[in-house]
Amino acid sequence: MTIVAVSGVIAALTSEFEAIFREHYDLVYGTAYGVTGKREDAEDVVQTVFLRLLRREMPAEVQKNRKAYLYRAAVNESLNIIRSRQRRRTTDLENVDVHADVSASERDEAIHRKLYEAIGELKPKAAEILILRYVHEYSDAQIARLLGTSRGTIAVALYRSKARLKKILRAWAGENL
Repeated sequence: MTIVAVSGVIAALTSEFEAIFREHYDLVYGTAYGVTGKREDAEDVVQTVFLRLLRREMPAEVQKNRKAYLYRAAVNESLNIIRSRQRRRTTDLENVDVHADVSASERDEAIHRKLYEAIGELKPKAAEILILRYVHEYSDAQIARLLGTSRGTIAVALYRSKARLKKILRAWAGENL
């Protein structure tokens, strides 16, 4: 293969990657922000997802359903960030309670953080389905189409995931009493 041919292939891959980035940036960023609740973490997720995509030279899953692939990658990377945040937290910070004199926005932020930490305890597929349903407000049928499965499977997964999430949150609430 000549240098001119190699340059043409590289240019084609670069323009294809750029088009994918432009088309799906908002989806990846919005998903990451919805899961992590932090702009900086969402930006890290976008960078990680697209760098991995670039390094993998457009895997077959991307060609088949880009939106689903990138959404799943954003959820998984966001959950990884939440889990790493949990591991880094010191014991003193874990036991801090939200007091009545805390402002409503701080209380809401604490609740949001605890909820997503609990979601981080779920299996990635279960977390993905919960986020699609309750953050992005997709219907069961839309989620099923996106993930290539049946609506019934999604409904059962949602039921089980919500039950597991309630169990995790109740256990944490019991520890803080």
